[in-house]
Amino acid sequence: MIIAGPCAAESEQQVLETASQLASMARKVPDEQWVFRAGIWKPRTSPDTFQGVGEEGLAWLQRVKTETGLPVATEVATPEHIRLALAAGIDYLWLGARTTANPILVQSLADTLAEEVKAGAWCTVLVKNPVNEDRSLWAGNVERIHRAGCPVIAVLRGCNHRPCWGMAHMFRMTYPNIPMLIDPSHMGGDRKKILPLLQKGKELL
Repeated sequence: MIIAGPCAAESEQQVLETASQLASMARKVPDEQWVFRAGIWKPRTSPDTFQGVGEEGLAWLQRVKTETGLPVATEVATPEHIRLALAAGIDYLWLGARTTANPILVQSLADTLAEEVKAGAWCTVLVKNPVNEDRSLWAGNVERIHRAGCPVIAVLRGCNHRPCWGMAHMFRMTYPNIPMLIDPSHMGGDRKKILPLLQKGKELL
């Protein structure tokens, strides 16, 4: 499974052009499951920096889905984000590392997902590990989403710019039936490190 796309959706043109390139790559490697991702709500540190385009970006992701056939994903951090994203037909939602640091917030998201699933909505939820190394907190977040009735994928995004292979290995041993993806962008910080990190993760996990 390959998930790729811009960290932040900045314009409709940027999103569509990137998705078109990804769709071309996907056609060359049809055995993989490809997903286009773009963040439209961005939990930036400073309020003076770009916080994402917001709800407007959902229409851009809908166009990607219609025009390329690729499933689409975006980050959610509030119950309202979930409701809007599911109403727009977003296939994958992900909980970022800043969100997963707060189990009270994750539980509120899980409760919202449970309500939406009961009403007939459906999606897969990707749960990133918190910024600091905490296997129990990561596992607890996965459990909360799983109990909401949604398929869950754990995402190892690293801890403070390092891989945390040991934590990921222990998670795999505890939850062998939960799929795990590796997000090499934060743990590597350099695109030259992406393939080596993915290969190392494949060997270790």
